[in-house]
Amino acid sequence: MSVSKLHVPAVPARPGERPDFSYVRLSAAGEVARPAPDVAVADTAPLAESLVRVLDDSGQAVGPWNPKLAPEQLLTGLRLMLLTRLFDERMQRTQRQGRITFYVRSLGEEAVSVAAAMALAERDMLFPSYRNQGLHVARGMSLVDLMCQLLSNSHDMCRGRQLPVMYHSVPHRLFSISGNLATQFPQAVGWAMAAAIKGESDIAAAWIGEGSTAAADFHHALTFAKVYRAPVILNIVNNQWAISTFQGYAGGEQRSFAARGPGIGLAGLRVDGNDFLAVHAATAWAAERARSGHGATVLELVTYRAGAHSTSDDPSRYRSREEVEQWPLGDPIARLAQHLEREGVWDEERHAALVAELEQHVAAAWREAISHGTLTEGPKLDPALMFEDVFKELPAHLREQRDELLAEISASE
Repeated sequence: MSVSKLHVPAVPARPGERPDFSYVRLSAAGEVARPAPDVAVADTAPLAESLVRVLDDSGQAVGPWNPKLAPEQLLTGLRLMLLTRLFDERMQRTQRQGRITFYVRSLGEEAVSVAAAMALAERDMLFPSYRNQGLHVARGMSLVDLMCQLLSNSHDMCRGRQLPVMYHSVPHRLFSISGNLATQFPQAVGWAMAAAIKGESDIAAAWIGEGSTAAADFHHALTFAKVYRAPVILNIVNNQWAISTFQGYAGGEQRSFAARGPGIGLAGLRVDGNDFLAVHAATAWAAERARSGHGATVLELVTYRAGAHSTSDDPSRYRSREEVEQWPLGDPIARLAQHLEREGVWDEERHAALVAELEQHVAAAWREAISHGTLTEGPKLDPALMFEDVFKELPAHLREQRDELLAEISASE
């Protein structure tokens, strides 16, 4: 008699073992066809299982997905990705010095955010996750404002009521980040539905990690996006690890995450997330599809989380140290720089000069940020702020709690 067996996805390699990325199905650069944005959903099924790539190993842009951006646009993209990385590096060191409490880097994933932001219209509403600071940088948010949020000082946009890295900006059309995973998707779908009801041309775009596709909010969002043909782009950033959990556990072992799109009736694209040109092209394609009334697209951005999940994580406990170097899709900044060098508009000397310039910019921003207060010095936010901006009229039980808190603070002074 046959006996059923429980299948547990296998992690390709653990610490001390040789990295194995044979599970990452690659397509050659330029190989994947680019259909018209109004293509039938069923015809995107092959695109959800292949990999849209533009840059080949020599740095040449090839194939039908080449967005043919001007050199100035590419140089802007490189600058923004470098600024994001250097901002991350400075904040990582700052946390280790005990000057901020927590941080999440986007090391190796800069193209996922920067290229997408550059491909979208300024009026489009973005729903980031906590590793999408490149969206904020590309949208022109001040580094000082981002740093002040990390410090929870007097200039904090969240007024001390959010965890570090949970930024937002109304003027920049950046929705508040949530520590609850996958919430961005139903929020973005709902916002897009409202825009469609009002007859606006603006669309929404949201980002989650591949691990969050196991959450119910992911599936609810796809259902509503399908039924109401919401003008939204649903980005799944597959960086291979959900903290210490391998991507196969979220369902990416046999089929791609992008395949969830055609499976429910939405277009799906699987994209090289470390290829700036491919991310830009795929985002522009999905934006045109959404804006033209053809509905949502599920984009899987295949990338690699080169650093720790956060400053509270040690990846050496669950994955090989050699994985970063052996990741087959390389580094997004190095790949775009290689392309620009090939085009004759970039070289190592200019790259070094830009890094030095941006490091000074980040350092100056930090000096200004701490002038508004640090964790231990400077003006402090009123603790009573935590009770504001939730209810139009504060309920009695919260008024009681607020008064008790203020009384305790007064007694301790």
